[in-house]
Amino acid sequence: MLALALGRPVQRVTIEPNELRLGHCQLRKGTFRPSQDALETEILILLGGLAAEAKHTGEYGWGGAARDLRAVRAFTSLRGGSDRQVEKLERRLLDKTEYLLDRPGMWTAVELIAAELLRCTSISGRAARHFFEQAMSQAAKDA
Repeated sequence: MLALALGRPVQRVTIEPNELRLGHCQLRKGTFRPSQDALETEILILLGGLAAEAKHTGEYGWGGAARDLRAVRAFTSLRGGSDRQVEKLERRLLDKTEYLLDRPGMWTAVELIAAELLRCTSISGRAARHFFEQAMSQAAKDA
């Protein structure tokens, strides 16, 4: 749940597939704490599913993340530079996404939310935040 970790409000999370995707994290519109680099935040959120799947399965699901990866490419291309520089930036941001998932409590939050999604297929942003805060609070206690 990188969106929550990065301060973005979540409206709903679903694993109900449709013709475009296997699941979706709908961000809530309105006010939220702006990040230092909003473009980077959006890219990290887009890479979150790919990185989480790779952490869980040991393999990157490039095909399943094709839509997110196209959006990542559109955003990284805005930063300019050669194709090589854009690819290097994307790799650096994927590394950063993986680093964020390895922070204490983050993977536990992902597992809690995934378990609830497997049970219900769709949860509110409030429920996602509850599981996220529960995992982060436990990680802080354990530290």
